[in-house]
Amino acid sequence: MKWIKVRFSALAARIKNLSNLKRAVIAAPTLFLLIVFWSVGTAVLAPGTDPLSAKLAEWGRNHYLGFVVTTLENAQYNIDKPKIGGTLDPSASNALAQNAISYAKRVESLVVPSLPGEGDLKTVYKVGGKPAIQVGFLRPDAQHTSYLAGIAIMQSSLLKFVQHPGFSEPGNMAKLGSSDQLQGSDLVGLAATFNSAFKIKDSLGGYYQNGVFVRPLVTGKAALVIYSDGQLDIGSWGSEVKMNSTVASVRQNLSLLIDNGVITPNLNLSVLAKWGWTVKNAHFVWRSGIGVDAGGNVIYVAGNSLSVQSLADLLKTAGAVRAMELDINQDWISYMWYPRSATNVIKDPIKLVAFTRPPRRYFSPSSRDFFAVYAR
Repeated sequence: MKWIKVRFSALAARIKNLSNLKRAVIAAPTLFLLIVFWSVGTAVLAPGTDPLSAKLAEWGRNHYLGFVVTTLENAQYNIDKPKIGGTLDPSASNALAQNAISYAKRVESLVVPSLPGEGDLKTVYKVGGKPAIQVGFLRPDAQHTSYLAGIAIMQSSLLKFVQHPGFSEPGNMAKLGSSDQLQGSDLVGLAATFNSAFKIKDSLGGYYQNGVFVRPLVTGKAALVIYSDGQLDIGSWGSEVKMNSTVASVRQNLSLLIDNGVITPNLNLSVLAKWGWTVKNAHFVWRSGIGVDAGGNVIYVAGNSLSVQSLADLLKTAGAVRAMELDINQDWISYMWYPRSATNVIKDPIKLVAFTRPPRRYFSPSSRDFFAVYAR
């Protein structure tokens, strides 16, 4: 009888262990799914105006699902490839016509013959009655003739520049002493805003702001430097631009597109290794870039169906003697200026080109760093 009790107890223990194992087997994937749902939900519900597609793509790439994101992006790219040839759509033609009405000067067209209004610069923002921001439009090359790239030329003597961190890129806002959105005093004298560069881990460079090195700066890489007086400069870090007591922020991204007035040779070679991953690894996508001219004025360029080469060509024809690439792909590009009413109240911001983000993007928390431009 005692033997039977011992065997029964052993059997009961085994059944209990099997039951515990079964519960563990069921609980483990359930817990995993709960964690995944919580993680995705946190990403989707993050503040700001990032579109759902961008939030999900960023979550996937940050969680080893980049191959899935790439597959989906490739499928979308195949549906909507850049068009070769053709003419401008009515809205683009109207943009050229509006500039031609009141242009003060022009930049040289990259496509011959040029269209009426192509390259004409129109003043959209004044400081003290003087032209501070002028915008114009150019077709990017002789193949993609149905697209217009936008150019904004900002007069450094009339404007000052400030960098704002994003809550994800680079984060550390409390340490950096700046906000991830524009509000309150940030709106006083606001003239324009524009996007920054790649995610820092992909930039091949570093980030510095207000005495904090978020990531070490890399000698020889392209650097956008803002000084304590609001001046902005572009150059190769360690030679053309260096650290000193007046440097307020430094944002690096890849290598210079233009240096000493000369476009870097062979820009379309090794595109992925040197100039960033794009949808379907394509050359012709949404791109943005920034440069300075010989007088220190700041030039911003953005548009669809741009290669690295055509981006550099646009910056150079607009007058840049040093220039670098900023962010790429439609979800991350934006440039807008802020017209004011007669009582100096900001009206609806106006987009330079038809990117997807809302024009009031930076009035909400931004996941990525950006730049604000102010009247001096």
